[in-house]
Amino acid sequence: YVPAEFIAQYAGGDAWYAVPVAVLMGIPMYASAAGVMPLVEVLTQKGMLLGSALSFMMAVTALSLPEAIILKQILHIRLIALFFAIIGAGIMGIGFLFNTIL
Repeated sequence: YVPAEFIAQYAGGDAWYAVPVAVLMGIPMYASAAGVMPLVEVLTQKGMLLGSALSFMMAVTALSLPEAIILKQILHIRLIALFFAIIGAGIMGIGFLFNTIL
């Protein structure tokens, strides 16, 4: 359980660090895309920019710790770290792009 106010306080607003913080906050959580949508709606209502909210949602679904544990059974740690780095960079790029456009 993480209060939406906590996430909106640190990852909300238009600060430059909002997108990386949203991604880092999303990694330890585990949910499906449909399960995180109500939380994203609440976060955007509390003032979180759409790009930051989208980055949070993608990090929850694509970069979860349980996924890393499952991947550890078939991949080396270096490959998992490379996967997280590439996907994380892409998620942050999309978040910054959406925050800039919208």
